[in-house]
Amino acid sequence: MSLDRFSGSPFDRVFTAAQSRALDRLAIERHGIPGIVLMKRAGRAAWTTLLKRWPNTGSISIVCGRGNNAGDGYIVAGCAVSNGARVQLIQLGDAAALRGDAANARDWAVGLGLAITEVDNDAPVFEITGAVIVDALLGTGASGAVRPGFARAIERVQAAGLPVLALDIPSGLCADTGRVLGCAIRADVTVTFIGMKRGLVIGSGLDHSGGIVLDTLDVPSACHAEVGGIPALQWSDHRHLLPRRAATAYKHQAGHALIVGGDIGMGGAVAMAAEAALRVGAGLVSVVTRAEHVTAVLARRPEIMVQGVDSATQIDALIERAGVVAIGPGLGRGQWSRSLLDRVIASGKPLVVDADGLHLLTECFGTTGAIGSIPIVLTPHVAEAANLLGMSVAQIQRDRFAASACLSARVPNGAAVLKGAGSLVANRERVGVCLHGNPGMASAGMGDVLTGVIAGLMAQGLSAIDATNAGVCLHSFAADRVADHVGQRGLLATDLLAEMRAILNDRTD
Repeated sequence: MSLDRFSGSPFDRVFTAAQSRALDRLAIERHGIPGIVLMKRAGRAAWTTLLKRWPNTGSISIVCGRGNNAGDGYIVAGCAVSNGARVQLIQLGDAAALRGDAANARDWAVGLGLAITEVDNDAPVFEITGAVIVDALLGTGASGAVRPGFARAIERVQAAGLPVLALDIPSGLCADTGRVLGCAIRADVTVTFIGMKRGLVIGSGLDHSGGIVLDTLDVPSACHAEVGGIPALQWSDHRHLLPRRAATAYKHQAGHALIVGGDIGMGGAVAMAAEAALRVGAGLVSVVTRAEHVTAVLARRPEIMVQGVDSATQIDALIERAGVVAIGPGLGRGQWSRSLLDRVIASGKPLVVDADGLHLLTECFGTTGAIGSIPIVLTPHVAEAANLLGMSVAQIQRDRFAASACLSARVPNGAAVLKGAGSLVANRERVGVCLHGNPGMASAGMGDVLTGVIAGLMAQGLSAIDATNAGVCLHSFAADRVADHVGQRGLLATDLLAEMRAILNDRTD
């Protein structure tokens, strides 16, 4: 996801629904900010965002549920009434049933002249009359399947075909996982409050949230630090990890990466991985592949040292010279492939494993227990992750955060990337989510380039987790930059190579 989709308050971590409630509680109990004050700040922030996005809107429709999310909706309604807008407020169920701060917000808005339209809670029927819809149906507490009455309301909002502003999170979206709970609002803009929700930055949350505006509501940053959350990974926070080169530097000091793969007909994968390792600064890069691919790899990039092999016994000297080995791009699954993986694992060298290497690794080690004690980086997409963990793709997608933690447990001295919309990087200590990337990356060879990037960074001395965090961010940030220049459609993996070099050298042209 491009950082262009985020605006408002800066953030460096994301939170679960429970952590978001803890932030509210700290703000109220420890810092003395009344709940209704927070609610009014939220509603006014949403109204300001609505005016900024749709400045000529004279009428809005607000659809409210029964919790604090509805209270935010009533504050928006009161702001709109005060500014002369025509307001249709549709309340599912009895407005008198609202409690606490939501009831206070209702009374405040009614006192300003708001009229409320109540509809049946279980079978709501209503027509939208406003030009913009404000979604205040369900908040971050939703976790199970959306109940039928709310599902019908969501369907009516979507059927209207009008712009939608969601409050805190689109209704029907799981705040923890980004999973759609049966059905969910597709918002044009989501204004989220106090802290960024995990579900907005991953999976289906990216399709449903539209542009995301964070307003911390002036809650002290000490609250965020105390609650914790998980890191939101950005390239700007990781570029310092790359070592500075001394004036006396020479190629062997910059590290040697060995890329193993390229079975018959798949030489391009290993060539892209090798070139990526060179482009991120590895001093030396060697390739082990089928003899049929040697000429093509050298013709594309003569700086790569290429050896065609028929037997795994021919690669021991190359492994010995390398500081890190990446295996998997175009590797295949035959006997040649298996023997190479066995040889590489037996070497004890730090590894980056991708693609077919992941499949063969599962055959060697099964789907339970740790995979050796050496630093290993796993880089699966969702289907490969499912195979590694003995799960279904649906189970992985149900909670990608939990799945990434399970992957990292298999490599206790390494790291794991769960690639996809909102790629996750995990080791045994924590999980982080990458804020870069775009749908144009759904293109052949992207994973091969990432494998080379991580291997190239490890060759230069970065730890497995540092190389993985920096590599994932650099790779996806470069993809965003290319997409900004020429668009997402037709984005090729090799388009990233020159852009990564420019980023690493602080060039923007």
